[in-house]
Amino acid sequence: MNFAPKPSRNKVAHEWLDYLRDSDGLGGILAKTEDLAKLKASLNLALIELELGHLASKIEAGWRTNGQNELFLLVGSASIASRLQQVLPSLINELAKKGYACSAIKVRLKPATPTWEVKPRDGDKNSRPRGFNQVARSSWEGLLDKLAPDSDLRKAVERLLQSKPKQ
Repeated sequence: MNFAPKPSRNKVAHEWLDYLRDSDGLGGILAKTEDLAKLKASLNLALIELELGHLASKIEAGWRTNGQNELFLLVGSASIASRLQQVLPSLINELAKKGYACSAIKVRLKPATPTWEVKPRDGDKNSRPRGFNQVARSSWEGLLDKLAPDSDLRKAVERLLQSKPKQ
C-alpha cells in the first residue's frame, strides 16, 4: 500500500503579516487598504495646499471600481460638497503633482445616520396590553350593533369583547 507522506512537524510559525501579504490570502485586501491610506494622506496634503485642510477629516475617498481613474469623495454635508465642487480642478491638479492621475472627481453626500434611537419599553418585557381602551371598545361595540344576531362574526366579536376587559 502506498500512503501519502506524513506532513513535517518542523514547520515554523509565520508572522501574521506574511499571511496578509500572501497572494492566496488577504494580500489583495491589504494592498487596497494601503493604497487607500496613501490616497487619503495625499488628499489631505492637497487639501492643505488649497487651504481646506480643516475638511480632511470629514471626507472619505475611494476609486471607482471600473478603472476610469475617477475618484469619489463622500462627505457628510452639502456645504462641504459645494465647497469641494468649487475647487475640483485645483484639487485634480494637486493630486496629479502627488502622483495620482485622476480624470474626474465625483463628490457625493453620505447617507445621514438617523438621529433617533429605538429604546426598549420600560417595565416588564413580556407584558402585553391587557384590554381595549375606550375608543377601541366603542368601535367594536359599534360593529357588534351592526351585525346580524345569528352571525358567526357577531359571536366572535362578543367573545373578543368578553375576553378583553376595559383599561
